Amino acid sequence: MHAVLGAAAAPSGQGLKQLGELALAFALSSLIGLEREWRQKSAGLRTHTLVGFGAALFLIVSKYGFSDVLGTHVTLDPSRVAAQIVSGVGFIGGGLIFVRGDAVRGLTTAAIVWVTAAIGMACGAGLAILAVFATAAHFVAVFGYRWLGRRVPRSGAAGFGLRVVYEDGRGVLRTLLAECTRQGFSIERLTTQKLERMIGGLPAVAVSLEVHGQPAAGALTSSLNELDGVQEVSATDLARDPD
Repeated sequence: MHAVLGAAAAPSGQGLKQLGELALAFALSSLIGLEREWRQKSAGLRTHTLVGFGAALFLIVSKYGFSDVLGTHVTLDPSRVAAQIVSGVGFIGGGLIFVRGDAVRGLTTAAIVWVTAAIGMACGAGLAILAVFATAAHFVAVFGYRWLGRRVPRSGAAGFGLRVVYEDGRGVLRTLLAECTRQGFSIERLTTQKLERMIGGLPAVAVSLEVHGQPAAGALTSSLNELDGVQEVSATDLARDPD
């Protein structure tokens, strides 16, 4: 029995201690992945679990995997693989970020993948308390800061988006833009799209606007709804976190 325990605790990197570190990395990474899966993000349960688990395994290999070749003339830096993990995860994170127009998507997901790898590395390094604390901090940032962010006053300059559906061929767009300007708003971006449906026998058009200014969005949407030929007006907050 003592011989078996001694073999398990041997510095070969294949003992109960290392298995426990891998199991902890698997569990903590899975918790983070469950949160991402629940929010239906592009990188979910499997991705985060494998990133954290793989990072822990890489670090354990870096620590113990070359012990059989060490000697008088051979020395290795155990941190060399850890540095490469950071670079490799950065490559994965870059693939999760994409830009559509002026909007950037995937930044939060990429950052969480990066943090998951760091948690896995902490598990592989035997820093269990730091790994658990970092996992808890992740949930504080994701849930607590989301709640806090909704209560932080927004700058009027941050702007908001407008989508207006109106009858084509009646000069409604010109009147709509004039009304925005009259109320003190500036138009940063404008795109139009013809719809398949008809309004009053005329083709329907949807225009999307990025509007900036200090007055309230509610007053503008109410005014636009009263314009002749306007059928629908909806506003969206451009400052919301898309992740």
